[in-house]
Amino acid sequence: MLLIRNSLIIGTYWVVFYAFFGFYRDIYQKSRVKEVLLLLTTTFLGCVLVFFILFLDDAGVNRYTAYYKTFFTYFLTEFTLTTFFRVALITRIKKLIKNKKLSFKGIIIGSDKRAKDILLEVQKNASVIGIDVIGFVRVHQENGKEMEQDLTFLGSYTSLSTIISENKIEHVIIAVEPNEHDRISEILGLLTGKKIRISIIPDVYHLLLGSVKIHQVFGVPLIEINQDLIPLWQKIVKRGVDIVAAVIVLTLGFPFLLFVSLMTKYSSKGPIFYLQERIGKDGKPFKIIKFRSMYVNSEMMGPALSSSDDARITPWGKFMRKTRIDEFPQFFNVLIGEMSLVGPRPERHYFIDQIVKHAPHYIHLHRVRPGITSLGQVKFGYAENVDQMVKRLKYDILYIENMSLAMDFRIILYTVLIMIQGRGK
Repeated sequence: MLLIRNSLIIGTYWVVFYAFFGFYRDIYQKSRVKEVLLLLTTTFLGCVLVFFILFLDDAGVNRYTAYYKTFFTYFLTEFTLTTFFRVALITRIKKLIKNKKLSFKGIIIGSDKRAKDILLEVQKNASVIGIDVIGFVRVHQENGKEMEQDLTFLGSYTSLSTIISENKIEHVIIAVEPNEHDRISEILGLLTGKKIRISIIPDVYHLLLGSVKIHQVFGVPLIEINQDLIPLWQKIVKRGVDIVAAVIVLTLGFPFLLFVSLMTKYSSKGPIFYLQERIGKDGKPFKIIKFRSMYVNSEMMGPALSSSDDARITPWGKFMRKTRIDEFPQFFNVLIGEMSLVGPRPERHYFIDQIVKHAPHYIHLHRVRPGITSLGQVKFGYAENVDQMVKRLKYDILYIENMSLAMDFRIILYTVLIMIQGRGK
């Protein structure tokens, strides 16, 4: 029974460990060489953890030789068996693709020469990449006559969401002409939140910059848009930190929150908390919670942004905003998964509609959970109008493209410094 129990524990450990590093995701388009190299380093790390937790003791230095032999025997056994089955699985998948028993429905966005060229490339390498292009999507209404000879016209790029869901699309290739590059940001915004692979045809300057990565030797040279902004293990750790921090603040910080609640209640008439609908991850609305910092009925004339000399803000509210303590109730939003400690600040739909007119790429902020604090918040502060929102946007885009646990830690430290110094605006 002890042997069975230990085997179950070790087996569960390895399943969770490999899942933590994303080995069970995107299994249909993996490279055998990259998989073996990744397994080599990951398995070594996993064996080190197992060895120190279960096998290593302090019985004496004379046993070090036995430790080394045990460790490397265990490592080679685990690595060999795991590699054998993983490579066998990938080989089987590649055989199914080659025999056209497995394929991935795809579409091409574009309708001129570049789209035609990439279609020929994809069809030529269909036995390797497995993309079955079922149709094309126009960027400009007047284009596409040539493409209609080879593919079904599915509609305009503005209907991408419907086209993808109705046709169960798994791969989108963006093959727009150079004079249509202004549409790429808008197209990527429409694809935000979709569980699909996205690729873009590279230009010469992309090739020179080295941003084109060919995942297979015989594959089509494309820039693949990475939907996963951070590795899976960092995503798990980030969410874990969010939960722990929220629990600590809402429990250990309860006396402080109670004091702020009483000050808010007796500083002016009205409720303690202020709930407002904001737009979160994947464009889903949620109710954000804040300590009320304005007088009641402050938006009777419609939605309006606040400013540093806003008469709607109470004296106590001004102090809360400078020290950012009005944001503390949002730890409840963090706890239930609507927000994160760090992420772009969520906005109301009313203002998002205005921002998108000036900066269509704003929609990319919906790829992540909104945060209590953000790079835009610490570098720019509160925005008083739509133009300032657009200016702050560059910092939030910069954060998304450079997301990491280290970046989050630096932003949190900077936020704490702003709170202590009362430099919030």
